[in-house]
Amino acid sequence: MPTRDELHQWDRRRHWHAFTQMQEYEPLIFVRGQGCRLWDIDGNEYLDGVSSLWCNVHGHRHPRIDAAVRGQLDRVAHVTNLGAGNPSAIELAERLVEVTPPGLDHVFFSDDGATAVEVALKIAFQYQRQRKTPTPEKTMFVAFGEAYHGDTLGVVSVGGVARFHKMFKPLVFDVLRVPSPGMYRLPEDVTRANACEYHLSHLRAVFEQHGDKIAAVVLEPLVQGAAGIVTQPAGFLRAARELTRRFDALLIADEVAVGFGRTGRMFACEHEDVTPDLMCLGKGITGGYLPVAATLATREIYEAFLGEYGELKTFFHGHTYGGNPLGCAAALASLAVFEEEQTISNLPPKIARLSEHLARIAELPHVGDVRQCGMMAGIELVADKATAEPFDFRAKRGYRVCAAAREKGVWLRPLGDVIVIMPPLAITLEELDQVCQAAEYGIRVATGKNPD
Repeated sequence: MPTRDELHQWDRRRHWHAFTQMQEYEPLIFVRGQGCRLWDIDGNEYLDGVSSLWCNVHGHRHPRIDAAVRGQLDRVAHVTNLGAGNPSAIELAERLVEVTPPGLDHVFFSDDGATAVEVALKIAFQYQRQRKTPTPEKTMFVAFGEAYHGDTLGVVSVGGVARFHKMFKPLVFDVLRVPSPGMYRLPEDVTRANACEYHLSHLRAVFEQHGDKIAAVVLEPLVQGAAGIVTQPAGFLRAARELTRRFDALLIADEVAVGFGRTGRMFACEHEDVTPDLMCLGKGITGGYLPVAATLATREIYEAFLGEYGELKTFFHGHTYGGNPLGCAAALASLAVFEEEQTISNLPPKIARLSEHLARIAELPHVGDVRQCGMMAGIELVADKATAEPFDFRAKRGYRVCAAAREKGVWLRPLGDVIVIMPPLAITLEELDQVCQAAEYGIRVATGKNPD
């Protein structure tokens, strides 16, 4: 068993961490979790304020999910789903069809959120060529500014976060880009009241100019996660759905971050009674246990891929661990916990408590905007509240906030100068108080205000 010092050394020298400048990295090594809490290698205890990157739902070491994974281990850990099945994957496909919006009848499994969206892009492209009335001219995708759908090259193409994707511009395909449908830093003649129509005008203009070439629109319903928890105007999702129908394009809903209760409903699309043509799921699908993702499709799309072997209509795409039995067993147990513990119906008091804290935090001098949708919250720090001028990103205010929050026993991770609060849905009101108070303390420390 390696010593603490060996693990620290190896973590610095050998382990290349995602989205981390390794020259500045100081090891933070978690060794145990229970409920909404984590313990590091030095015995320090933290509330998991970001659900271990937005995926933990019911807390760490939930006995129902632990038992499901152990039980699956007694049967088989992995078999391929290329031309074969396993009971856990089959049952999970059936359960996902039951709980997602009506009309999504078929499930394609992959490994993570990025692959789920990658699958959807390829399905949409191939579908346009194989549908009953083929439309091979439909080759383009509409995507949004500041969108984030993952880091594989296809989804980088539809992503819009420049600091993540600009470097790879020569490698990606062109998309039709419309502005992020957010409600902060709006033009002078646009208010929150007419923001929906303002953003729809951009989307409508793209369709009117290029509608005959558009295969699909890709969007994160209600909230753009990695953009900084950017919330959309009410009605935007429904209107976007209507536009895609009008111009005979597909709607791809990336519910990787917003799915499984994060917005206060099981899926974000439910808030506006929208059924997309393709829905992408990941993160919370297993309750935060194992890497499983799924792309759900309508029957019309699925049937476009059916035919004789020689017709080459098959969807030639797959992942080694797609439909992994261990992950699917965890996902089935997580869905059972949603029902047994009435996870969704227990959220309103937590959402309200989070709102109370955010209202107070919003009054701080360097908080430019607070954004909330259900149990997802983003607190944007600015140098000047009146003008919304951002801080110089090199000052790393967001990271400084999160470092200070750790002094209060809370683990947070920022998106630039946006502080994200997204704890497990199982969090108690008292734990939620601690998370929000630690975030406020961190903001005061990082912006030079009295932390007391």
